[in-house]
Amino acid sequence: MTQTTQLQALEKSLTGELFFDDLHKNIYATDASVYRKIPLAVAYPKNTKDIQQLIDFATKNNITLIPRTAGTSLAGQCVGDGIVVDVSKHFTKILAFDETNKTITVEPGIIRDDLNRFLKPFGLFFGPNTSTSNRCMIGGMVGNNSSGSTSIRYGVTRDKVIAIQGLLSDGSEVTFSEVTSVEFNQKKIENTLEGNIYRAIYTELISEAAQQEIKKEFPKESIHRRNTGYAVDEFLTSDLFGGTEPTINPAKFLSGSEGTLVFSTAITIQLDDLPPTQSIMVCPHFNSINESLKATVTAMNHKLYACELMDKVILDCTKNNREQTKNRFFLQGDPEAVLMLEVSADTIEEAEVLANNLIEDLKVNNFGYHYPKVYGNDIAKVHELRKAGLGLLGNIVGDMKAVACIEDTAVALEDLPEYIEEFTQIMDKYQQDAVYYAHAGAGELHLRPILNLKKSADVTLFRKITTETAELVKKYQGSFSGEHGDGIVRAEFIPLMIGDKNYQLLRRIKKAFDPNNVFNKGKITDAFPMDQSLRYEIDRIEPNIETIQDFSDSEGILKLAEKCNGSGDCRKSPEAGGTLCPSYRATRNEKETTRARANTLREVLTNNTAQNKFDSKELKEVLDLCLSCKACASECPSNVDIASIKAEFLYQYQETNGYSFRSKLFANNAKYNKLGSKFPAVTNFFTNTTLAKKVMGVATQRSVPKLAKQPLSVWLDKYQPTTSKKIVYLFNDEFTNYYDAEIGKDAVVVLEKLGYEIKTTNHEESGRSYISKGFLKEAKDIANKNVATFKNLISEETPLIGIEPSAILTFRDEYIRLADDKTSAEQIAKNVFTIEEFLAAEHTKGNIDINAFTKETKTLKIHGHCHQKALSSTHASFSILNIPKNYKVTIMNTGCCGMAGSFGYEKEHYKVSMQVGEDTLFPKIRNCSNDTEIVAAGTSCRHQIYDGTKRLAKHPVTILREALL
Repeated sequence: MTQTTQLQALEKSLTGELFFDDLHKNIYATDASVYRKIPLAVAYPKNTKDIQQLIDFATKNNITLIPRTAGTSLAGQCVGDGIVVDVSKHFTKILAFDETNKTITVEPGIIRDDLNRFLKPFGLFFGPNTSTSNRCMIGGMVGNNSSGSTSIRYGVTRDKVIAIQGLLSDGSEVTFSEVTSVEFNQKKIENTLEGNIYRAIYTELISEAAQQEIKKEFPKESIHRRNTGYAVDEFLTSDLFGGTEPTINPAKFLSGSEGTLVFSTAITIQLDDLPPTQSIMVCPHFNSINESLKATVTAMNHKLYACELMDKVILDCTKNNREQTKNRFFLQGDPEAVLMLEVSADTIEEAEVLANNLIEDLKVNNFGYHYPKVYGNDIAKVHELRKAGLGLLGNIVGDMKAVACIEDTAVALEDLPEYIEEFTQIMDKYQQDAVYYAHAGAGELHLRPILNLKKSADVTLFRKITTETAELVKKYQGSFSGEHGDGIVRAEFIPLMIGDKNYQLLRRIKKAFDPNNVFNKGKITDAFPMDQSLRYEIDRIEPNIETIQDFSDSEGILKLAEKCNGSGDCRKSPEAGGTLCPSYRATRNEKETTRARANTLREVLTNNTAQNKFDSKELKEVLDLCLSCKACASECPSNVDIASIKAEFLYQYQETNGYSFRSKLFANNAKYNKLGSKFPAVTNFFTNTTLAKKVMGVATQRSVPKLAKQPLSVWLDKYQPTTSKKIVYLFNDEFTNYYDAEIGKDAVVVLEKLGYEIKTTNHEESGRSYISKGFLKEAKDIANKNVATFKNLISEETPLIGIEPSAILTFRDEYIRLADDKTSAEQIAKNVFTIEEFLAAEHTKGNIDINAFTKETKTLKIHGHCHQKALSSTHASFSILNIPKNYKVTIMNTGCCGMAGSFGYEKEHYKVSMQVGEDTLFPKIRNCSNDTEIVAAGTSCRHQIYDGTKRLAKHPVTILREALL
């Protein structure tokens, strides 16, 4: 029986899914690390029986299983050449909750922040808090023994684990939890694999010599962040193994084992009370890194809730970033380092006392020169500054990247200043600009060298820097990994870190748990080499990829895809807010993530041997459900713009494979609407018949938008503008012109009433429909003509104003990539605004008379258009709708509506489109009272809202027109 036949048989036997096609294998070949290994297959088990079958298959066929949740691992824990077992889709339930004892039992695929949203009404939360908390899962946190910024107060994941239920490598079910020494001894006499495990642990650790070897070589006990090998030192607290405790909990030993010993199916964890509500962040400034680290030792005597560091490199990254300027409010001068020291109490008065005591202690010890106190919502702004600075640092254009290999070394707090001094010498030797940030209070700073791992010289440097850092950490008896685990990048150094005797002990324990190496081979013991199986072929000849769009801002479309580092921001749940990534939220399939699309493009453009490298069925499949919402261009830290990539792919693919009738129909929408608008009543009747929908490939459940009785252009031809010194040009986009002419009239009335002279000129449509369907030659022609039309008309004094966000924002986005006259396109883009942006800015300048509007009371709820959120701001809508003084306005956290231009009309996409709407938008609208007005700037959004809820939504400018006196 061939391997394919065996996999086919396995696929049929599972309740869940099994994939062994090239697309899924490529998607799962990487995680958030620098490694790439093509797996044999990918499984989505639905239940324990499925996992047992996978274990049996792996045992019989001598392959390994790689457990995976969100796949955000930085060290390569989630890549391997066996079957990747993804539990993030189906193992997501809360199984039991004990409010009294503050414990909860969950499946491994539940997201940390989602869990805490469930717990918040009970006044409880799960303390460990990673930077990926809006998508990382409890199973992965246990596997890595995650910690995060709260560990100095709430400990690490290992401290919270009470019990782990799962499957051993023979498929038997097991529960590891606290046992007495008597119970431990009883278990080790059982004639089972579980019994053999207890016997092995007992045999290995019972001798005083073994205990002393562990104490001598393992990281110092004072280092609470440690993920070096298996945590066998956890057993030494038991009276069985030289300690004083009458009980022992093997579940804590399993925390940090990276899925190499047991396949977890349920995890019981200890919860904490929510932290005090009143917090103050003290942000002392320092003249050197060393001074800040010495100050950390003093600061940690003050029972802080957070103790984080930002260095000058991080801070400098935010200096010229418009979004982050407002978050630099607390900075004075040009500090080399800033600490973020958070104190909390039940009252603000108590918090003030704590903050003042902290500041006084720092001053007495001559640490720091400026001690600002930050309160309330401003605390989140400081955290945002740190995260943004790091994101900007990591978002380097080109092949040089900040490489995760030594980024979470941990030493005892008192050793940190001297350790960092010596570490800096290593970095200086290799001409690396060290970056220091993160968890100073825990003795752990995130440190990353900037390397090009496509080049053999830098791969050599990768090993040298990692090796010398490991040796330095060993000198201080630290932990080579404080929170991100060993994975591939650090496992090779475990013998150095804990000594060979202890390493051989770990190997024997692994053998006892997993004699056939079924679980995550090559991690922790018998490790894969740290400088092999890298994401990129070393010293490769870069493929030459020609595109119709200009991707020079990323050094080409391939490097745009390569900017994706796998951090998985595109996997956050709808409850986390934002939009990214709507198709993943609807399907919960990795295939529908931004990460998967970037990975696939990278694989295809690098390895496809076809004459047209874009001619790939895998690429077509992975991009099929992309709604081109552009959330990835703004919410992804790497700004991987999949919408632009999809447009390029569609163009390139269709040039080889042809353009379908439906694509031509949608792309040429404006042309057909021009014809149809001659007889709008007839057109509207026909296009909404079942026959017409079937011919067009439109879902029969959809209501097709109706043409206006008269195009806006006809009305504008007769319109006589009022003369004014304040002049604006109105862009009459194709959607407003043919469908939403009344909204266009509303815009004219509002602008004129507020004192603006409205000018129009003959121009092309925006090209949005052509771009979305990949007709880029036509879109490029339109972009060039519109740039030529407006380049001598549009300026700061005479801006271009648009009504439909997706149309007007092409000037700020796609035209920059498409237009030949890029200089003019960029100049125009600076003075192009949605009507909400323009009016909001004018209101801020005091140019709008609020007495022109009603004083009646009205409640408004805003749903933001995706392109508006990505390229503009929904807050502009919020601002102008608050001009009428008694309007109560709220921006709903609604993500993507799901329509996305033609996407939601297409019959094969209808189900996903409606599910996207159900994720956040429809329920919120259904919960609105009948007297609440729904506001949406996007024409697609308004149609989706109607189809999903039967509620009519209005454009913001219509609301303003109705409010005029």
